[in-house]
Formats: sequence, structure tokens, C-alpha cells
Amino acid sequence: MSKALSKLKHEIKEAIPPATFFFVAFQLIAFTDSLMLKQYGISVSTFVTATVGALIVAKVVLIADMMPFMNRFPEKPLIYNIAWKTAIYMIGAILVRFIEHLIDFIREYGNLSDAIGNMLDKVVWPHFWAVQIWLAVLFSMYCALRELTRVLGGDRIRRLFFTSPAFHMDRDE
Repeated sequence: MSKALSKLKHEIKEAIPPATFFFVAFQLIAFTDSLMLKQYGISVSTFVTATVGALIVAKVVLIADMMPFMNRFPEKPLIYNIAWKTAIYMIGAILVRFIEHLIDFIREYGNLSDAIGNMLDKVVWPHFWAVQIWLAVLFSMYCALRELTRVLGGDRIRRLFFTSPAFHMDRDE
């Protein structure tokens, strides 16, 4: 039992950074979406949807990070790993979102063939791709921050962001 509890604790610790990052990002997107729809008299509450979406994306990140090919370019300039990981996360996110839609249509139509046909007709594809564009931007930001943290170290990143600039000059030279 101790081994399982230890693994669960490790998984939760690993999930906190991506879940927090995407929680804040998705809540901001949901809030701005809500503000824009308000002008048309449409009131939406998307807090739960954005929260669940952040948790799903965090899980996609954790699953992708377990793949042996994720840290493919550790000795090259950071942009290589940033672009590579962003692409892998995007493929995972597209697959998860596609399957999520497909499951809903399978429930409604009962079989895979009818579900795919109706899904292709009924999904609002511009909205689907708009979400993917936002995810690409967010994944690239997330990957850039993670790669900087990997190279510079968590303590140095904390000092850079949360101490005065004079402190940086004394310590970093």
C-alpha cells in the first residue's frame, strides 16, 4: 500500500504545475469568452468546463511526459525541445478532443460509422480549431517555461521572478 500511496503522491506532485498553468489560462479564456458573449445577451458559466479541461490537459501532459522520446533534444538549443514537446502535446490534445467528441456521438447514434458521419457534419469545426490554436500557444508557453526551468533550475527561476533585480546582479555574475 505504501508503494501505491507514494506513486499517487508523486503523480499529484507532477500534475500540479501543468494543472495550475492550464487552470489559470483556461479560466482567463473562459472569462473573456463570457465577456464577449455578454454583449449579445448570452450568459455562460464555464468555470467547471475550464477546470475539467485544465485537468484533462494536465493528464495529457503527464502521459506524454512518460514517453521515452519526449526529451529528444536535451543538448540542443531550447527551441528544439520546445517545438518538439509542443507538437507532441498538440497531437495528444487533438486526439483526446476528437475521441471526446466521438464518444458523445457514439452514445447518441449507437455505432461508430453513424457517429463519425454525424460528428463530421455537426461539430462546429471553426470552434474546434480555435481551441486548438489557443492550446498551441499555451503549450508553447508552458514548454518554454519548463525548458527554462530544466536548464536554469527551479531555485534560480524563483529568484529571477520573485526577488529584486539587484539581488540577481549579485548572485548571477
